[in-house]
Amino acid sequence: MTGGRIISSLVRVIRGLSALFWGLPLSLLACGRTAMGDMSPELGLFPALAANGLILYGVMQLQKFHPQEQVWIKAVERAKLFALLNVALSPFPWWWNRWPDEPFFGESMLLLLFSGMSLLLCLNHALRRLAAMLPDETLRSETGVFTALNSTLIFALVALVAAWMLASLLPAPPIWLNLLLVTVNERRGWLVVVLALLPLALTMTLLWRAKEALFNGLGERQ
Repeated sequence: MTGGRIISSLVRVIRGLSALFWGLPLSLLACGRTAMGDMSPELGLFPALAANGLILYGVMQLQKFHPQEQVWIKAVERAKLFALLNVALSPFPWWWNRWPDEPFFGESMLLLLFSGMSLLLCLNHALRRLAAMLPDETLRSETGVFTALNSTLIFALVALVAAWMLASLLPAPPIWLNLLLVTVNERRGWLVVVLALLPLALTMTLLWRAKEALFNGLGERQ
């Protein structure tokens, strides 16, 4: 690969990491606030669609980097699959807010939640593969620790949501469990946002560190 093509590839992946760095928190904010009715009604489904579209754009930019590395590309393609699914599900926070009693919209919101967590997990694996291709030993070490911690947090969050779903199906739950379910149902939007903040913050840290490493590599080539 010529020097010009290498620089162009580095620029694309830096652009993709930047899009992901901003798109991930914007998606959580847009989907959460739209579902809770805090967004302006005039905006409709646009904020969630735009934020998830930015994430998809970022993932697609990563595909331009080292396309011959099959393990890396497969990790990026898995992230792209969930990014596409999130874009397709972007209208449902707005529809669910308008018609909260419609079961299909509620089930679609749960699918969006699981798809978002899966996207974070796939991005962490992709960032680990990216760090393995870069000469920064500190970045590789940090990425290994952070991705392992993030995977644990994401699986724990998914397990909590699954436990809540199963408890909601009980025909006659104990009084204490029923009170807990009522409280969770009343605050479920904010609870999801709060619980997702830590894995999101760790992923954003990895994105920023990877972008810095690539910037340094770009500076050395110019």
